[in-house]
Amino acid sequence: MQAVHNIAEICARHGITDVVLSPGSRSAPLTLAFARHPNLMVRVVPDERAAAFIALGMAQVQRRAVVLVCTSGTAGLNYAPAIAEAYFQRIPLVVFTADRPPEWIDQLDGQTIRQHNLYGAHAKGAFEFPVDTTHAHAKWHAARIVNEAINLAQAGPAGPVQVNVPLREPFYPKQGEEIRYEQDVKATRELPTRPQLSTAVLRELLDAIRSASRVLVVGGQHPADKELLQELRKFAAAFQVPVVGDLIANLHLPTPSDNEHTLCPFGRQDIVMAAPDQNLKEALKPELLITFGQSLISKALKLYLRNAQPAQHWHIQPAGAAADTFQSLTKVVSMEPVDFFASLLAEESRRAEDSTEGVQAQNPRFASPSHTVAQDATRVAKSLISTTPLTPSSNGQLEAVSSAKVEYLKPWLAAESRATGFLQEFMQQPRQPFNEFTAMYRCLQALPDRTALHLANSMTVRYANILGLPSKLDIEVFANRGTSGIDGCNSTAVGAALAQPERPVVLLTGDMAFFYDRNAFWHNYLTPNLRVVVFNNHGGGIFRIIDGPRQQPELDEFFETRQALTAENTARDFNLRYFQVSSFAELESALPVFFALETGAALLEITTTSKINAEFFEQYRAAVKVAFA
Repeated sequence: MQAVHNIAEICARHGITDVVLSPGSRSAPLTLAFARHPNLMVRVVPDERAAAFIALGMAQVQRRAVVLVCTSGTAGLNYAPAIAEAYFQRIPLVVFTADRPPEWIDQLDGQTIRQHNLYGAHAKGAFEFPVDTTHAHAKWHAARIVNEAINLAQAGPAGPVQVNVPLREPFYPKQGEEIRYEQDVKATRELPTRPQLSTAVLRELLDAIRSASRVLVVGGQHPADKELLQELRKFAAAFQVPVVGDLIANLHLPTPSDNEHTLCPFGRQDIVMAAPDQNLKEALKPELLITFGQSLISKALKLYLRNAQPAQHWHIQPAGAAADTFQSLTKVVSMEPVDFFASLLAEESRRAEDSTEGVQAQNPRFASPSHTVAQDATRVAKSLISTTPLTPSSNGQLEAVSSAKVEYLKPWLAAESRATGFLQEFMQQPRQPFNEFTAMYRCLQALPDRTALHLANSMTVRYANILGLPSKLDIEVFANRGTSGIDGCNSTAVGAALAQPERPVVLLTGDMAFFYDRNAFWHNYLTPNLRVVVFNNHGGGIFRIIDGPRQQPELDEFFETRQALTAENTARDFNLRYFQVSSFAELESALPVFFALETGAALLEITTTSKINAEFFEQYRAAVKVAFA
């Protein structure tokens, strides 16, 4: 078992700190190796599906690989939903599945299935650990496999990998026998790289940006990155480009340069795209579309961009195959988005300095201290917001602002401002029936600063994308939008709370997603920083809102799937402080106590009526059409 025990040592040497395992007998050698290692934090979660999503949540916030360990048989299959989510979200997981030795596969032996390449196309790789490691070469092979698996999981694009470990009995060490970790075992590291573009390519891209009158940047799901935001906001101001992003793009976060650069982001696309004004939509169509990140929440924006068919579409990502989501892809730029925007700004600054030196050489009267495009961005942004065209600077540092670019930016600015004003007025109207849309708005407005906000799938993430977040709060947003399932939303938030105990973690979820994943709380670890808000309308309310199922006579029984559960028993079972509200007055009274630091782990159940929710949301939709008619 020495080669098996060395697995834990290799993981630790790669900087892995967290292991999530579920109990089992066949996996005992792996369990003991990880549990006894002094540099690893091992947590036990009995339900494998919940365990995998908890590991995903930990890896998501830590931005490094987390290890999963399970026994043989269907245990590994229960990891599958989280493995698929990690694959499409590009989150590194290293999965060790204990197995029967190969001679006993398909021989009616207990807890035995075909585990080789268990996750198929939804894992980056599948490795088979040697059955017999007594020979020195086999032992070297075993260590090599573990190194390769960890490197593959963390290399861009990151993702899950499986290491299947066949194990023969006896599994357990004798009483008093110590597990030894060999110190000469090697950790082979794959060093990260950051691709850069040549000067010639940068100039080609800059020329295309300058010549295009309608340039639009759209961010898909992306981890919070304040360095990226700073460069993106400078780029937006310097080149007069609107930047649009869903909440999960995390473009809303404050940065030190916010007072200087105010054109990024635009976040009211769900409202704007729901407007019936075709002239407005025509005015917003891009000629050059630049995208980065993963999926969009906003179906309306996605369909709009598909129909817009921009002449050029560049997608920026560091590695991997690029999706042609809008059916217009013309360039894939293989680099980090932050490097892409910073490189363009740096090259533009060099070009401006060269131009300035040329002017000064010809006429010394125009000599002045040099500036960069990024420094001039403030002036550009203020001029555009006031809709006053800029004039070229005398020293040629910043070229004349294209009037066409200004004209393209104006409707984006106007639509964003109009949508924001409309939303504030609509949500604050008096005498509303108690409904989940307004209740969520008030929950979002009450979030503590520095919150890690987890949004469950179905209506929760859609509502939040429409409503947005309070300005100037440092709230990072997470959602399982890789596969957009409801199966692990609770568990992912629990994983985040375990990984970052010093940070408030808030989960907003519907009743179906919440009850589907109750085993997320079935473990023995404290999460005093976790707050769970359950919007309970006693069914799948989304089917009453989207076209198609709501027109069917089978809606109640076969789509909405009515249920009578409340979250009170779950809160009691797992020691979560329980709050229940069914009116705006009760909600306003509960929120300050619920979010207070001293409250500890807590669950707030907001009980509404599905039909009233659907009727109120229809009122909202109708009001959008009137406001933008």
